[in-house]
Amino acid sequence: MNGKKTAYPLSDLKVLDFSRVLAGPFAGRMLSDLGADVIKVEPPEGDVTRFWGKEIANVQGYYHQQNIGKRNICIDLRAKGSSDLIKRLVQVADIVIENYRPEVMSRLGLGYQNLNETNPAIIMLSISGFGRDGPESHRPAYAPVIHAEAGLIHRNWTRNGGTLHDLPISLADTNAALHGLVATLAAIHMRNKTGSGQHIDIAMIDATAATDDQLQYDLEDSFVTAPLPNEVWETGFGHVLISSDFRLFFRLLVDHSGLTDPSTSGMELEEKISSRRKAVGDLLRTITEKKEFVSIMTEINVAWGEVRDPKTLAKQKTIVHRNAIIDTDDRNGGMRPTTQSPYRFSNAKSGVGEKTSHRGEDYETVLNEWLGLNSDEVTELFDQKIVLHDPDWIAK
Repeated sequence: MNGKKTAYPLSDLKVLDFSRVLAGPFAGRMLSDLGADVIKVEPPEGDVTRFWGKEIANVQGYYHQQNIGKRNICIDLRAKGSSDLIKRLVQVADIVIENYRPEVMSRLGLGYQNLNETNPAIIMLSISGFGRDGPESHRPAYAPVIHAEAGLIHRNWTRNGGTLHDLPISLADTNAALHGLVATLAAIHMRNKTGSGQHIDIAMIDATAATDDQLQYDLEDSFVTAPLPNEVWETGFGHVLISSDFRLFFRLLVDHSGLTDPSTSGMELEEKISSRRKAVGDLLRTITEKKEFVSIMTEINVAWGEVRDPKTLAKQKTIVHRNAIIDTDDRNGGMRPTTQSPYRFSNAKSGVGEKTSHRGEDYETVLNEWLGLNSDEVTELFDQKIVLHDPDWIAK
């Protein structure tokens, strides 16, 4: 049974999460953090992210981050009778999440039309790279593919130089997941008014374009009208990003921090700019104490950020204050770090679940609580090789 009480906004919702890797699992993780009973339906071969990251008690770090809080049942969707079991689960579910290629669920007899016939109120969230019905709908896509197709890799290269390379974050996946989450909650709201379910088609390329605040400059070839880019500067205590137009930053330092303008009236523009940038760089490198730098930035009211090694993020002041990274059960008698739910309510709760389940670990409780199956009925599903579990996991 879902242990999260009514203080969690989504504690009355049941979710079947068929998704793998990131775009779907991240949406499911957020639903779990908000209180939904999320059941990850994992295939016999397992989610590929079970091979990624630090392994503790047969749970890898990447999988842990995206699936903590979900219960797990392993079902072979190719086995005879598996679609009947899934449809029984769908009858009592509110939401289904999947991010297979568009034809896969239908081929298994589990497409939206099939599930809608089983439960007209079901909401199905489908996330794919290029949408369900376009000219590229059958292309396989991970985040880097969308980063390339959506222009992010090219833009990063033209603005920053160097070689063409992917972004160090799966932005296309997480954007699609969050847009999928918004659409799912909107569909829940609409269902409350109409009683009818919904099929949501989220394309990663759409979601990336919709959340790209720099795209308008590219579409209209107007980047020259944009603010000057933020810059990273070296100080005596490390690198910092200054979020300000250099021209304003320079003038503020001259007016309030004792910086002398080295330029002269006879200088060409490029020489003037170069001399001013050197003066600012020289000044910043003389600042060896972070508190002195903070005092200057506070005085001139300029936003800045320390260029932090992400390995140290758990020590960042606000992260610590808001418990944004917490220790969770590592399934081995110890603890491991995990990102906390980002949602903060005035009169409700959200929060990461207690554990990350092994493949198939929760089959008994899920089948009993959702479908009322007894041990003999569960055993029969095992004998038919419809339901499986990892024989190596140890419940703790």
